[in-house]
Amino acid sequence: MKTPLPDYLAHVLDACDIDNSGHLADYIPELANANPDRLALAMSTVDGEIYSVGDDEIEFTIQSMSKPFTYAYVLQQMGIDAVLEKVGVEPSGEAFNEISLGKDSRPKNPMINSGAITTHSLIPVKEGLPSAEILREFMSELAGRKLSFDDSVYCSEIKTAYRNLSIGYMLRTVGILEADPVDIVNGYIRQCSILVTVKDLVRMGSVFANGGVDPKTGKRLLNRSVVRQVLSVMMSCGMYDAAGDWLTTVGIPAKSGVAGGILGVLPGQVSIAVFSPKLDVHGNSIRGIDMMERLSRDMGLHLMEGTPSAQTIVQSHYRTGKNASLSVYVLRGVLKFTEAEMLLRTFQHEPVDKSTIIIDLTQISLIHEVGKRMFLEGMDRLIDDGHSLLLVDPEQRLDHARTHKDRVLHVYQDMDDLMQNQEDFSD
Repeated sequence: MKTPLPDYLAHVLDACDIDNSGHLADYIPELANANPDRLALAMSTVDGEIYSVGDDEIEFTIQSMSKPFTYAYVLQQMGIDAVLEKVGVEPSGEAFNEISLGKDSRPKNPMINSGAITTHSLIPVKEGLPSAEILREFMSELAGRKLSFDDSVYCSEIKTAYRNLSIGYMLRTVGILEADPVDIVNGYIRQCSILVTVKDLVRMGSVFANGGVDPKTGKRLLNRSVVRQVLSVMMSCGMYDAAGDWLTTVGIPAKSGVAGGILGVLPGQVSIAVFSPKLDVHGNSIRGIDMMERLSRDMGLHLMEGTPSAQTIVQSHYRTGKNASLSVYVLRGVLKFTEAEMLLRTFQHEPVDKSTIIIDLTQISLIHEVGKRMFLEGMDRLIDDGHSLLLVDPEQRLDHARTHKDRVLHVYQDMDDLMQNQEDFSD
């Protein structure tokens, strides 16, 4: 059986490929030459499984999506209290490049340029390594591969960096920056020129989603308290002066970049990255926002709908019956998107044959709408592969056990009832 998630992501991509409004980030000459038709979507589960569609191998500069990772690195190295002395955490309600400070002369948060430049200045010095190179190495570890700089974008942005230089001099004037603002701004712009794909971004975001642990290697890269701090600031400040709209419609901690990327992280569940270069008036990708809104709505990912997710949905799997012909899955917990994805991925290992699969839902405490849709789609695909399906579902929560293709599934009150009716296995 093939999991339906890639097909769903491809459907979202196609549905959002219609809107051609917006503009490229033409204040950076190199970005003004970007291909406006690029479109990509990727998703990583909390255990590191990556799905992607569209232009998922195309690299683009990370731009402001580097800010959460720089913030995380500095928090990890210096501690939260030391960083808070220099950069606040309050939403600004202003454009990302506004030349302004809070009443205490600190930048209002690390997601706007004044805060990001300050955060970059806090990177602890390593002998012989520029600050941007330190960040490239850190982000490469998160991405699981060696990332590189786009020198053409860096040089293009440096030539028009007057506003960021103004911010740098302002920060130096009030004592927030303690070094040459030109050097710091140059380092910050180079940080923004790191090249990524949407698959890189979701791999990096999966470390946040997994509480600071790389789900692929099991290595802890960030303290849990650091991840909580970063995601909290992303939720309230990551989408600039559109943060309120984002919170109500998407409800996922996120950060955008003017090259057209958006990274969203739902703790304990998924990380999502989208890419489409045309921007709205706030500097956020128009088609990217559309894709994120659809995913949040369809999959029940809004943070305020949160239900604790399990690390696994299959409590046990065993074979029984004559010649071990019955494959039995005992499920436990809640069935939302995360758990349904894990379950469908498990079902992929069932061979294509005419065996009987029994799924015991007795210990499932909650079935979310998206979990039900994905589960029933999986049932159709298992039947298409030749399997017979039997359910133990005493609560009868699956729309009278009819699949999307209007197939009627055999449903039993308990395993004893099912085992006493073994003649049904051949139906």
